[in-house]
Amino acid sequence: MPAPIATANPVTHTALLGLGAYRPRRVVPNAEIVDAINSSDEWIHTRSGIKSRGWADSEETIVSMSVAASRDALAAAGLEAGQIDAVVLATSSQMVLGPSAGAVVATELGMHDTAAYDISAGCAGFCYALGNAASLVRAGQARHVLVIGVERLSDLLDPTDRTCAFIFADGAGAVVVGPADAEGIGPVAWGSDGTQTEAIKQDKDFKQYFAEVAAAEASGGTTERPYIRMNGSAVFRWAVTFLEKACRDALEKSGITAGDLDAFVPHQANSRITDALIRTLGLPETVAVARDIVETGNTSAASIPMAMEQLLRSGGAKPGDTALLLGFGAGLAYAGQVVRLPAIS
Repeated sequence: MPAPIATANPVTHTALLGLGAYRPRRVVPNAEIVDAINSSDEWIHTRSGIKSRGWADSEETIVSMSVAASRDALAAAGLEAGQIDAVVLATSSQMVLGPSAGAVVATELGMHDTAAYDISAGCAGFCYALGNAASLVRAGQARHVLVIGVERLSDLLDPTDRTCAFIFADGAGAVVVGPADAEGIGPVAWGSDGTQTEAIKQDKDFKQYFAEVAAAEASGGTTERPYIRMNGSAVFRWAVTFLEKACRDALEKSGITAGDLDAFVPHQANSRITDALIRTLGLPETVAVARDIVETGNTSAASIPMAMEQLLRSGGAKPGDTALLLGFGAGLAYAGQVVRLPAIS
């Protein structure tokens, strides 16, 4: 008879133990970009809710922003980097395929021989990573997991594109996930719809781009790098018709009703989408709603942790409050879960 294979020691409950965020130093108001897209501050604010956004400078990289947010999350959790067993990093704007940004961040934080990997799920990336991390802890594969959402989307913006240039932004957010006495992270409700890939996508792959560069060099011409392109109307229709189900699934899986919520932290895609979800779900006026998009813009995978941090720092919500998180975007993909809000440093 073969020798038995040992199993990991699972835990019953997980929670968000600490939260940190990094916002780029450069704040870009609408007035700075309206001429290039033939628009106005009023049009941008009315259509999206955005008044300004953060764009990273050359020194504010995917890694450096992640490290800064992670240090704050570790401090809030009262943990040292050496106590982290795994790093799960969500991004769609890391411009190299390897090494993973998560592995580099782990090393920069002083971790040694720590499991680390990246997730690419668009604007749902943080919630996907959080679901992964909670499962790792519950299964006994890791005791503490660092979850990061980070983007430098300004690298992928066509400054003349009226549909995207004013929306996307940069930044990072991080949380520490670990064991808890009571459940602090509900089951994830997630899914995707690959028929909607044209709604948000990179307009060319790098093989096509390099071929265009070679042709341009041979002819003395120029070519454009890959950019994000979005069909805003298609995304809006999908969001307001489909995401109600995603929210209700997350609530049902957690045994929570809309009336039990203290806060709602949706992906900061568009204020009109947030307003539509509030109406559709019938959220009470007592529920604090994250509105970080106004000053921060759409930071994709970094959006939810940054919005959580802003809501807590502003006093709109407090650690321990019950919140519904909902990420959604390119893929089209979505993920949501009910959590107890963590501490901030």
